[in-house]
Amino acid sequence: MSDSDAGAASAPLEKTALYDLHVARGGRMVGFAGYEMPVQFPPGILKEHQQTREAAGLFDVSHMGQLAITANSGAIGDAALALETLVPADVKSLPTGRQRYAFFTNEEGGILDDLMIANLGDRLLLVVNAATKTADEALLRSNLPDTVRLERLDRALIALQGPKAVDALRKLAPEAGDMRFMDVRQLNVGGVPCTVSRSGYTGEDGFEISLPQDAAITIAEALLADDNVEPIGLGARDSLRLEAGLCLYGNDIDTGTTPVEAGLTWAIPRSRRAGGERAGGFPGDTVILQQLSEGSDRLRVGLLPEGRAPVRAGAQLFQEESGGVAVGTVTSGGFGPSLGRPVAMGYVPKALATAGTRFFADVRGKRLPVDVAELPFHKPDYKRT
Repeated sequence: MSDSDAGAASAPLEKTALYDLHVARGGRMVGFAGYEMPVQFPPGILKEHQQTREAAGLFDVSHMGQLAITANSGAIGDAALALETLVPADVKSLPTGRQRYAFFTNEEGGILDDLMIANLGDRLLLVVNAATKTADEALLRSNLPDTVRLERLDRALIALQGPKAVDALRKLAPEAGDMRFMDVRQLNVGGVPCTVSRSGYTGEDGFEISLPQDAAITIAEALLADDNVEPIGLGARDSLRLEAGLCLYGNDIDTGTTPVEAGLTWAIPRSRRAGGERAGGFPGDTVILQQLSEGSDRLRVGLLPEGRAPVRAGAQLFQEESGGVAVGTVTSGGFGPSLGRPVAMGYVPKALATAGTRFFADVRGKRLPVDVAELPFHKPDYKRT
């Protein structure tokens, strides 16, 4: 899952329920997707990144949108089928207590947003990106039938990520230790009723905790009381997800990018593909199903720059060290602390998307060599059993 700062321009910035905690702990606050958010804390991005990889980090993601869909009939299957008209995911077969990655698509097959969908038994819980949550809600209200109800949830959301996250959360919610990757449960965390999922945007084992606004600081402080947990800002969140090969909406995926081009075909199951029991039926299905069958002209790939200079988003990719025309673009790039070297992602022609293929990235007028690499750069460590 991801978030973009697109559209977070001149409107007054909002504050999450954890704003005072961030300031008290020395967070450097910046505008992001319409909110004042901590980009880093006193230890700095490098140490925050390693903290999450080696122990546990606590992230404030309360700026993201949380929505609930229920069916007037009371049948979760009715809500699932209604949502399937807007996403190419299999929501109908999503078991109670599980969640799934999905995306809203437009008529051209582009991605309007990516999101998580959880089956809570009596309702579907959607977590969408901060910069697009207003548009997502409008999309749902305009297209869902009258047989279902949509509710915007005014709740805080925190993410606890890292190999020691489970030990920290177990102190407040012992049952969390029994959860598997992509499980979601209603748990009391420190005595507070919460919705807890086990996934993450870092490539590490971890949890997301949806909770009442007025309990956010209390629960966050209780988790931070564990010696293995530290607060983490947006800077390390970005470097962690980049190493994990995960997309950032607005950079790596957008309305002009199809799921096939983005390498997200694993999120489109057989039931929604040609020949499936509920094939198509979502916006852009003609384009997407054709690309699933025939392939796309370009693909998202990992990129390893040579040397120590990071190659940032927007850099154009050339086949030649000088001259020629750009054939690709870098969409995310920076330093990968776990690898000790720069890493990036971008789009290149399908015929040139093989690992080891060399390009040259234009960085301030100088072309630097970059090689196509397999994703992810950091192997995920999720609890699947």
